[in-house]
Amino acid sequence: MTTRAGFIALIGEPNAGKSTLLNRMVGAKVAAVTHKVQTTRARLRGVAMEGEAQLIFVDTPGLFQPRRRLDRAMVAAAWGGAADADVIVLLVEAHRGITQGVAAILEQLPEVAPGRTVALAINKIDRVRPETLLKLAEALNARVDFARTFMISAEKGRGVEDLRRWLAETVPEGPWLYPEDQIADLPLRMIAAEITREKLTLRLHQELPYQLTVETETWEERPDGSARIEQVIYVARAGHKGIVLGQKGETIKAVSKAAREDLEAFLGRRVHLFCQVRVRPDWQDEAERYAEMGLDFREGDS
Repeated sequence: MTTRAGFIALIGEPNAGKSTLLNRMVGAKVAAVTHKVQTTRARLRGVAMEGEAQLIFVDTPGLFQPRRRLDRAMVAAAWGGAADADVIVLLVEAHRGITQGVAAILEQLPEVAPGRTVALAINKIDRVRPETLLKLAEALNARVDFARTFMISAEKGRGVEDLRRWLAETVPEGPWLYPEDQIADLPLRMIAAEITREKLTLRLHQELPYQLTVETETWEERPDGSARIEQVIYVARAGHKGIVLGQKGETIKAVSKAAREDLEAFLGRRVHLFCQVRVRPDWQDEAERYAEMGLDFREGDS
C-alpha cells in the first residue's frame, strides 16, 4: 500500500472562502467562519483522509494590505504557509474576479513559492453565469501557469470532491504525519478560543472584532467527562468592555451560550464555559498574545 501525505496551503483574499473550504474538506468545523474579513488569524491545520492520502490543510489568514502590527504578522503567516506547502490552492471569488488584491497575490506567487504546484479554485460559482466563469478562468491562467483549475462552491460542496481527489493524487508519497482520526493540529485550547472569537465577531459590528482577542486561560477535565473552560476576552478600551458585555450582560451571555454549544458539538461532550472581559490597551503590542494566536510577534515589525 502506497501512502501519501502533504501540506496544502489555502490562500486568497479575506473572505474568499478558505475557512469554509477547510471545514468542508475536513468534515467538521475547525476554522472560524464569519462574513467579516480577516477572521482567520492563526495558521490552522485541518487534516483530511482521501483514500490512502492524508491531506493537511493550512488555512492561512487572508492576504491583504497590512496596516497594523497584527495585520503584518497575519500576512507574514499567510505567505509563510504558502512557502512551506507541497501544494498551494489559490481561492478567487467568482463574482469579484481579478480585484486589486488578487492581482497582487498573482504577482507575488512565483517569487514567494517558486517551484510549488499551484491550483486555482474559483469559488462561489453559483453567483455568476457560466460564460463569466470561463472568461475569468482564462484571464487568471494567462497570468499564472496553474496546474489545474477547479470551479467550486465551498459552501454547497459543489466541485469540492474533484479538488480533493486531485490533491490526494498530487501530494508526495510518504507516511502519514498525523493519526488517522485526528482532524486538526491546533491545541484544543486554541480551537476553543477561536470558536468564542467567531461568536463575538458575528455578534459585534464594525471595527471592534479586530480590537479584541480571546485566550483559554484554564481547561479542566472533570470526573463526569465534561470540561470546565475559562476564557479571557481582551479588549483595547474600557468602552469596548461595555459593548462586549452588553446591557445587563446579555451580549456576553449569548456569545458564551453559542460558543458552548459549538464546543459541545465539536468535543462530543458537556462543556462548562466561563468568559470574562479584561481591558488591556496594548494587547496588540504584546508578544504573549501573538504566541497564543500562533503568530510570530517579530513578523509584525517588518
